[in-house]
Amino acid sequence: MSLPPGFLDELRNRTSLTQVVGRKVMWDQRKSNQAKGDMWAPCPFHQEKSASFHVDDRKGFYYCFGCHAKGDAISFVRETENVEFMEAIRILAGEAGMPMPERDPQAAQKSDRLSELAEVMEAAVRFFRMQLNSGAAGAARDYLARRGLDAATLERFEIGFAPPGWEALREHLAAKGVKPDLMLAAGLVKASDRGRAPYDVFRDRIMFPIRDARGRAIAFGGRAMDPNDKAKYLNSPETELFDKGRNLYNHGPARAAAGKGQPLIVAEGYMDVIALASAGFEASVAPLGTAVTETQLQLLWRISDEPIIALDGDTAGLRAAYRVIDLALPLLEAGKSLRFALMPEGKDPDDLLRAEGPEAVERVLGAAMPMVRLLWQQETEGKVFDSPERKATLDKALRARITAIQDPSLRRHYGDEIKELRYQLFRPARPQWTGGRKGSRAWNAPQPASATAKSSLLAAAGDEVQVHLREQVVLAVLLRYPQFIDRFEPDLEKMTCTDPEHARLRGLLLGAAGEGPEALRARIEDALGCGPLEKLQQAAHVAITPCLRRQGEVELAEATVIEQFTWLEARRGLATEIEEAIDDLNDLPDEVVTRRLRQAAEAHQKALRNVQEDRTEYETGPNGAAINRAERDALDALLQQISGPRGDSGS
Repeated sequence: MSLPPGFLDELRNRTSLTQVVGRKVMWDQRKSNQAKGDMWAPCPFHQEKSASFHVDDRKGFYYCFGCHAKGDAISFVRETENVEFMEAIRILAGEAGMPMPERDPQAAQKSDRLSELAEVMEAAVRFFRMQLNSGAAGAARDYLARRGLDAATLERFEIGFAPPGWEALREHLAAKGVKPDLMLAAGLVKASDRGRAPYDVFRDRIMFPIRDARGRAIAFGGRAMDPNDKAKYLNSPETELFDKGRNLYNHGPARAAAGKGQPLIVAEGYMDVIALASAGFEASVAPLGTAVTETQLQLLWRISDEPIIALDGDTAGLRAAYRVIDLALPLLEAGKSLRFALMPEGKDPDDLLRAEGPEAVERVLGAAMPMVRLLWQQETEGKVFDSPERKATLDKALRARITAIQDPSLRRHYGDEIKELRYQLFRPARPQWTGGRKGSRAWNAPQPASATAKSSLLAAAGDEVQVHLREQVVLAVLLRYPQFIDRFEPDLEKMTCTDPEHARLRGLLLGAAGEGPEALRARIEDALGCGPLEKLQQAAHVAITPCLRRQGEVELAEATVIEQFTWLEARRGLATEIEEAIDDLNDLPDEVVTRRLRQAAEAHQKALRNVQEDRTEYETGPNGAAINRAERDALDALLQQISGPRGDSGS
């Protein structure tokens, strides 16, 4: 159904997001400011005690700083009520007193048709459930019992049985008044090519209903009881209701469980999903008889930023994982990726659960590898790289794979990871004699020459200590002067964060636009406690930063942040050059290596001079006033951390 221009804008203008969300949450009265439409509550999408869910009623958007859920009133209703877009519009329009536009006759006819088909599918679900208790289903019940499915699990997943006859379902539905054309359109019967009446698609099979995200029955999967059947598993044909590449088994319940913080697991089949969900891994889904499609991958990312692909520990499982990588690479973006958990060889998740219990599955999921590692494994496993030609072939293949990534930043990070893996593969440590008595030589395996050179280059460029200190200054200044967060948001997002506490503080700062210092501090203390803020503010170099020592130094604060980000950006560029130089070390003549080392050393000296100049400026202050002895001692300690004892500038 199409909506007239301006309808959604008018609906949003009439809708109070605070009222819509308020039906699902309890507001934190201490943090919230209702007059300004600035409201805080525990997130309704994941379990938590602190109020990290923020609603900005003026802008009409919500954001959770814990699970990163975000959206407007329409998306909130869709997620919390588990409804489609138009149904969410209808709910909000009713509350706002806005009549829905007249339905397009063709769209109305299609909607009515789909509703009819869904009712037919529900009748089939009830029939198959009833048949599981019949005498003909004895072998099926025994099989399900051997697989560990109790009565509660059978009820939860609505598992049924299709009797062996050719027309049992057709006759049952006909007796209920269902027309043959609806049975055909629902994919429950097939037309005979011999001029006879249509016959049942599913016969002598255990039946698994497939429901869409809204909970409508749209298809079935059936497992054959006859071991000689050509198709062990058979899915419904594609219909007006069912597109197997656009749906997932257990989609709705898995989405709800993932919203409460459970990891999203992608298994291969129905039994794996049922076993995982029954063992407590409720956010489990499976594709429907095909390899994962692009649409299914996008569905997975709507549920979770990093689904875990759990595959059987055999050759077929690895092949399936490699196909997923090929599909995913062009679609990757920052914050959307995959991890891969490979079961022990010869086992699927169901086997592992029955043999070793949920703890074993938990261990496998915890060891899930990032996609870049499996990509590397795909290109290197079983191959020998003992010649320049073979190494060059590997480089070419990896470059081609990484080029498929569209996001430039993500592509660069993949390249960095591949460089590190390549370094480990092509630069093995060589044993070296270290002397000793004649006849008793001592051997060890020192670092490769290139690794030693890498250490020299990094030392020359300035170690991570100075990066850590400057990050602290940035965070402390923005905490004191949050009005600059919007301006420096891109730089803040790019900041490497050498400490997990820095990363958490940065995340809270990025969502703090428009907040005052006190409100920001209170929210950070609620999220992280008092420790991180106290640690940051008690750091010696933070305490002596001029714009923090004196109140109201707004212009100086802005200049300080600019200076720190400029330095950090310059160092990032230098680090990139160093890595590229390291890659080339084995192939470069000694004089070029020496020149690069000298250039890095000069860069180090320049950085050191900048710190010394900073010290002079801090000692005298902007008006020539000397700082006190305690501040000078703290600054001396800072300089010693960065450059060693005073007077020793390094080389």
